[in-house]
Amino acid sequence: MSYDALQDLTMAGVVWEITDLPSVFAANNIAKPADGNPTPKKDTAGPSGRVATTVVPPITPIQPMSIEIARAMAARPADMPSLLRMISEFNHPLRAGATNVVLPHAAANTGGLVIISDIPGSEDDASGNILSGNAGELMDKMLAAIGMSRDVVSIIPMLFWRTPGGRTPSHEELELSRPFVDRAIEILSPRVILTLGALPATEIGGVSLANSMGKIINSDAGYCIVPIYHPNYLLLKPAAKRDTWIALQAVQNMLKTA
Repeated sequence: MSYDALQDLTMAGVVWEITDLPSVFAANNIAKPADGNPTPKKDTAGPSGRVATTVVPPITPIQPMSIEIARAMAARPADMPSLLRMISEFNHPLRAGATNVVLPHAAANTGGLVIISDIPGSEDDASGNILSGNAGELMDKMLAAIGMSRDVVSIIPMLFWRTPGGRTPSHEELELSRPFVDRAIEILSPRVILTLGALPATEIGGVSLANSMGKIINSDAGYCIVPIYHPNYLLLKPAAKRDTWIALQAVQNMLKTA
């Protein structure tokens, strides 16, 4: 096998460990002179007919990420710090094009309010924090209006990496992240989930935001889901804040009586 062939295998995802580059050519009966063009040289095979080699057999080829792998990884952590580390190590296809992994914001307490946000925006990608910039400032004001803050609320994005150009994520991209989202919900054990925008309303609540804005949805897992508009939408459509405020008051009352 030639040196170029070894390079082709590496590019194809098969990793070879080469302990001594010149011996690669010796092992394949190829000499590499100073001009860089390999030429045949005298056979150095022993009595057995085999040529000594320092090329280690290839390790397992790099496997494409699958939903089964994602589920297995997400099932391991028993607490949020462990889950956050697992997400950081997860080789999601979107990871290569993102600036930062946008991890969930986990409050110290559990059993309260969990917010499921849309995919990370450009400011989230730059900072590595979910709900950054103007949308984050508005979200903080919305929480303050019902006597809460990020200190007591957990926020989970549907994806942990921004899509190229902020495009709509594919079904496969969402499916690979979903086990980690579900595991975070299990660990945090919320009484109420507030979804922000159309995507989380559909994926988490199984409803259309247009038809279920502000409505209380009872889940089989024992928590309530309340879909509302994303802060980015409210910045563009201030008139929608009134309906959102009514929904937030309902959430506040549920948390007081739960």
